[in-house]
Amino acid sequence: MATALVTGGTSGIGKAFATELAERGYDLVLVARDASRLDEVAIELRDRFGREVETLRADLAVRDDLDPIIDRLSDAARPVDVLVNNAGFGLNASLLAEDVAIQERAMDVMCTAVLILSGAAGRAMKARGQGIIVNVSSVSAWIIKGNYSAIKRWVLTFTQALALELDGTGVQATAVCPGWVKTELHERAGVARPRLPGWAWVDASEVARCALDAAAAGKTIAVPTRKWRAAVWFLEHCPQALSRAVSSRITKSRRSDG
Repeated sequence: MATALVTGGTSGIGKAFATELAERGYDLVLVARDASRLDEVAIELRDRFGREVETLRADLAVRDDLDPIIDRLSDAARPVDVLVNNAGFGLNASLLAEDVAIQERAMDVMCTAVLILSGAAGRAMKARGQGIIVNVSSVSAWIIKGNYSAIKRWVLTFTQALALELDGTGVQATAVCPGWVKTELHERAGVARPRLPGWAWVDASEVARCALDAAAAGKTIAVPTRKWRAAVWFLEHCPQALSRAVSSRITKSRRSDG
């Protein structure tokens, strides 16, 4: 039976991936920090889909917490066929702040953990000659919005490099780059949702479907919805000054927290 491992699998895009994978017949390994939420989601998915659901409690910013996940990805007797590196959070911290703890944590969770877990999965999958690695990037990779954009650009570039290294091995690496998705990300980061029209928002379930379909088709980059694909094309081809102006307008569109 095929198995998928999803980090940050208890809410938002991560839970959408878990749900979509279970619906497609995968057993699951869910990774998250909150043990009680892990148990709740595991029970929900077992009852709804009749799949096996393992849980691993881990804080991806803590290096030692990655070791059990690496072991699970490397277990030849219980292979993981799909890895989804989804765990992450929004950032609302100035790049000039003296306290950089939140920036360091963000890079640990969304860069270092992605690097380490992708490597562990990639080695095991390459040895078997098959597998899928999906890394969650963002349309923010094409705009200039603090360290979050820089991190998501890293995820995008890293995944493209990984796909090139895995070319011909039977293992597919895909970066999914959604636009704005209504999840808990903004609230947890203390960031007000940007004032965008309704059409700009993407359902988390659509993100999961798009990513998995793109990976199955051998695509390295997946951008959910035609509208956001058009936006990405525009951002790639417009003058850099215009891209900066768009980024500035999006940043200023956030409602005041006070």
